[in-house]
Amino acid sequence: MGHPLFFVFWLLFHKNENMKQFFSLLVFSTFFQFASAQSKEETAVATAVETLRKAMIDADKAGLEKITASKLSYGHSNGRIEDKATFVGNIVSGQSDFLTMDLTAQTIAVTGQTAIVRHTLGAKTNDGGKPGTVNLYVMLVFGKEGGQWKLVARQAVKIPPVQ
Repeated sequence: MGHPLFFVFWLLFHKNENMKQFFSLLVFSTFFQFASAQSKEETAVATAVETLRKAMIDADKAGLEKITASKLSYGHSNGRIEDKATFVGNIVSGQSDFLTMDLTAQTIAVTGQTAIVRHTLGAKTNDGGKPGTVNLYVMLVFGKEGGQWKLVARQAVKIPPVQ
């Protein structure tokens, strides 16, 4: 015959229009709550990325220290890796100086207390007084600490030339 639960659902829903509407509303609202919660976290991560971007352009020491995790691993496109103190120090001193920074093609994937952000970074720089431009693919990893998204890791690669 079939599964006993199928028979129970058939009895409840076969001729009961109100029950069909209630069940449909229940399914829809459950899906909507899940989608809302997900997009709320993605929005919070996007805000953290923008906070980081502004702090880097403004060389804002307090802002950089607040948005980065204590165990930060910050990888540059040339292979250099910095910890939190070195990263913040280089931005604040002008050794690494972003005049502008445009982030495009950004994606955010949140899984629990971790978020992975990918984007294309285009910037005008003045590193140590030397003007330049950078075009990079960047991956950021954020972790949620005390209810706040903090940068845990960053790795950049140079965009390969079009062949």
